[in-house]
Amino acid sequence: MLYEVIMMAKDPTDARNRAGDYFRNGYNCAESIFLAFRDWLGLDVPVETVRALTGFGGGLGHAGCMCGALTGSAVVLGLLRGRTSAEESRDQAYALSKEFHDRFETNFGYTCCRSLNPHPFDTKEHLRHCIKITGNTGKLLAEFINEKGLAG
Repeated sequence: MLYEVIMMAKDPTDARNRAGDYFRNGYNCAESIFLAFRDWLGLDVPVETVRALTGFGGGLGHAGCMCGALTGSAVVLGLLRGRTSAEESRDQAYALSKEFHDRFETNFGYTCCRSLNPHPFDTKEHLRHCIKITGNTGKLLAEFINEKGLAG
């Protein structure tokens, strides 16, 4: 059984690189996470769905609040274990999102965009730092998805 789980696991480095590449190509952090995992997991979600994530970049439209890479990760987790009707339980999606939130905070020290990246928005320094956060969030999320057996 353990062997099967290991065989189904996907390469977290690939997810990191995909997220970084999307960011490098002009997508924001939340969009990059969504697009990278849409590809990495082969999710049957229209690419136009990325529009729903645009406002999450910059900690909600440059408000500097919750990191867009983290909110994008919650969207991915919701696509994997969210509900489609109010009668269904939301417990699994909530538990996964909270656990990943806590892991992100432990890994990066903060969840707030302005604390993670103190540089002015869209400056060279800010973008350089964000690509690292976005790529590393992709890797962290991929490891989490593998660990929880959500990829298969």
